Amino acid sequence: MRLTLPSLAATLLLIAAGCAASPQQAATQPTPEQLAPPPAASQQDLLPAGAEALLAELHAALASVDDGAVADYIPQLALADAEHFGIAIVTVDGRVFTVGDTDVPFTIQSIAKPFVFGLALRDHPREELVQKVGVEPTGLPFNSVLGTEVRTLKTQNPLVNPGAIATTSLIQGADSAEQYARVAQIMDAYAGESLGFDEAVYQSEMASNSRNMALAWQLVNQGILYGDPEDAVRRYTRAGCITVTARTLAQMGATLANGGSNPLTGARVLEPLQVVDMLSVMSMAGLYDYSGEWMFRVGLPAKSGVGGGIVAVVPGRFAIATFSPPLDRNGNSVRGIRAITELSRRWGLHLLLPR
Repeated sequence: MRLTLPSLAATLLLIAAGCAASPQQAATQPTPEQLAPPPAASQQDLLPAGAEALLAELHAALASVDDGAVADYIPQLALADAEHFGIAIVTVDGRVFTVGDTDVPFTIQSIAKPFVFGLALRDHPREELVQKVGVEPTGLPFNSVLGTEVRTLKTQNPLVNPGAIATTSLIQGADSAEQYARVAQIMDAYAGESLGFDEAVYQSEMASNSRNMALAWQLVNQGILYGDPEDAVRRYTRAGCITVTARTLAQMGATLANGGSNPLTGARVLEPLQVVDMLSVMSMAGLYDYSGEWMFRVGLPAKSGVGGGIVAVVPGRFAIATFSPPLDRNGNSVRGIRAITELSRRWGLHLLLPR
């Protein structure tokens, strides 16, 4: 059985719609080796004509938006420049389009979560991760302590803090240093270049990290943390302090859009089915408490972070990344949400639109 790009997207949409597979169904799912790479597309198929002009238009229209506020619960993030705003697109054939502040570094924060989940998918069978971490949206804030207590399911999902800490604890390695090194290495591979690290933000977060430490110990109590809790929180926090730009974040997203192969380097980072699993959880829980409305209005797998970044993936075509620090009440970049929403509307990107 060979899946073309349309059937790959269909698989993603079924999972995102909540169609959970039984153990019998899971056993018949295609293996990564059975998934064919996406068919070649023309440049016009990948990106509509006039893309650069539209990016410039949107950037000019949204640059003056002054809604939202920079994150201040992490002291170092409160120093971000609210005027910064950039939009980048990277296609699966390696073309890069940018406008605005697309080379300004910022910490990846929660956007690291699906990418670390991708490494966990390399380390463990997908059904093991469903059992040990979970994939169901929690219906609670991303850092909720209640999420580990009041839900019928004790598992979380990889894109909320407790689930991401559990995912981090499953990353393989001889010791903590090797486990984190593997995370840093795969982040570089997604981006196709060496990424940075913000030690000041890391120290600032660790000094105010009591909630995540509490979450980790609750996971221990429930039997769903798979290593030392304090070490897991340190490595989880370090992953979020890796620095990206709008451009490198779009390159990371383009690796997912290209079925796990980096379009700039040609290196295979993940197998196609592992990417489908990543994009599925991004479709369900990628934008905090706005995730449902995002999928309803925009229809793209995406992930945001309180550092001001958002990455959205159009499978088989391209990825969009934005950077703008002011956040709305859900913790999502105000300008980023508006920019990607408008691109989806203008270009008809919603994955459930009839083709």
